[in-house]
Amino acid sequence: MRSGLEIQVASLLDELNIHYDYEPDKFNYVLESRYIPDFKVGDVYLETKGFFKPSDRRKMLAVKKCNPDLDVRLVFQAPNNKISKRSKTTYAMWADKHGFLWCPYYAIPISWLR
Repeated sequence: MRSGLEIQVASLLDELNIHYDYEPDKFNYVLESRYIPDFKVGDVYLETKGFFKPSDRRKMLAVKKCNPDLDVRLVFQAPNNKISKRSKTTYAMWADKHGFLWCPYYAIPISWLR
């Protein structure tokens, strides 16, 4: 159980001799939101990231899924930072894995800017 309240409810159900399953199913859902890219250069969008939070990663995947023709490229302050303390995956590795072009902020390719 993941919370004190869940434990209390489970105890109540047990006392009442009620059969239950705890978190037996998973359901997908979609939250609709809007994405505002940082910069637009021609037809290319540049999204700058210092700290690349899990919520930002989820958002970028959702944007890509809903807008497959949108050309969003990631500009990282520190592309070799790990996505978490326990992960070996860097920001750059994450971008490569998910099909995003990326670069460090100090080396934006001139070809991206034309």
